Amino acid sequence: MRLTEPDLVRWGRTIGHGVQPPVVLALEGPLGAGKSVLARAIGEGVGVDVPMPSPTFNLLLRYDLPSGVSVVHLDLYRISEPEEVWELGWAELGTRPEIVLIEWPEQAGELMPDDYWHVRLTVTRGNRKLRDIEVQRFGTPPPLPGFPMTLGRNQ
Repeated sequence: MRLTEPDLVRWGRTIGHGVQPPVVLALEGPLGAGKSVLARAIGEGVGVDVPMPSPTFNLLLRYDLPSGVSVVHLDLYRISEPEEVWELGWAELGTRPEIVLIEWPEQAGELMPDDYWHVRLTVTRGNRKLRDIEVQRFGTPPPLPGFPMTLGRNQ
């Protein structure tokens, strides 16, 4: 799928508005690909009404909403070993009504949960305004609104 940044924002808001927590979304891609843009749009869609900076230096930012849903935004870029995620409360993530957004999920390696959506964003060659989006389902996460549900399931 190929999206402009405004399309990416609309899709993110659709996800935030319609996804059933708990859900984990792994957002992978190079710097500048739109991971934080998508994460903020998902947050806006679920009702986060404060700025959502990238958690690069904090590693984890949590937004608790009046609805009882929380948005948990992680940036694992700075961790050096996958085991470091345990210090972030990794075992409990996605066990409550949460939308968990993980940037740089590859840093967690084999410690990723059984059920999640993997969203890979890349800048389209020759056109920095377009993003190529690949979505893959691992396990049985809840449906991802606004995306064709004919995807194959990976275990």
